Amino acid sequence: MDVLKPQASIQERWSDALAHRFHINRFQLSKLLFVYLSLLPILALFAFLRLVPITSSFQLSFFQSNLINPANKFIGLDNFQELLQDKLFILAIRNTTLFAIAGVLFSILIALGLAVLLAKRSRLGGLYETIYFLPVITPWVAVSVIWKWIYDPSYGLLNYILSWFGIKPIGWLIDPNIALIAVIILAVWKSIGYNMIILLVGIRDIPEVYYEAAQLDGANGWGLFRYITLPLLRPILLFVAIVSTINAYNVFTPVYIMTTGSQGAQGNAVRTLVFDIYENAFRYFKWGYASAEAVSLFLIVLLLTIIQFRLGRSSESV
Repeated sequence: MDVLKPQASIQERWSDALAHRFHINRFQLSKLLFVYLSLLPILALFAFLRLVPITSSFQLSFFQSNLINPANKFIGLDNFQELLQDKLFILAIRNTTLFAIAGVLFSILIALGLAVLLAKRSRLGGLYETIYFLPVITPWVAVSVIWKWIYDPSYGLLNYILSWFGIKPIGWLIDPNIALIAVIILAVWKSIGYNMIILLVGIRDIPEVYYEAAQLDGANGWGLFRYITLPLLRPILLFVAIVSTINAYNVFTPVYIMTTGSQGAQGNAVRTLVFDIYENAFRYFKWGYASAEAVSLFLIVLLLTIIQFRLGRSSESV
């Protein structure tokens, strides 16, 4: 028993010193230590699955790397200079940007309209919310296969419905001019439910006293939305816009499943940035070049996120 006393006193001294350093008592310190020690395995797993691959991609982007020699020759910024002259990379950025702009804009606008309509609680409100949210939890692969059949020019459901109005069959995924639009329609349909739920929570969190005061001043439905709902919903809209933009720039599965093969659009009409990274990495085994594309994607998304944060803050200050 006497042997254990010095060890216990040292632990107490350390705990007292830490508690004094952070201006908390020993009980609060023990809770904090328990929380952070519990998070260590999760943080280690996150670092292994996220931070290590990201760091490796940054490193490989400066090398002429392939499957046989992962990092055999340091070439500096040559991969990035080659990207600026690669027509497929420029086309991929163009398609991805168009996809992101249209997809984010329409998904937020439609989701906002649905959220406003469903904000007032009703008996069937939960049913409608479930129906709109079902596409969100459906895997991308299954959704892409189903929509590929819907878009089929010969047997697709969409062309069958259009035939009721005398419209001839359209090659939704074959025609290079509308193939990207077809993928955007799918992405908007799948993301509406998530955006709607987030916006719906934000609308329902607005105190009713604001609406009552505005109604006493003579505000109507549009005035309530413009001067109360929309300003108080700006932080939620900023969050939805950032998440939607990140997801849009990382689009891959619908493009790969719906537009490759004999039923896909010709001439790389729907080539996106992640799809171009995939082909360079796993088809041509140009790992260094694909890593440079991945770094470029990271920088583009980071820049857009910073811009959206700046725009959100400036609108709040106004």
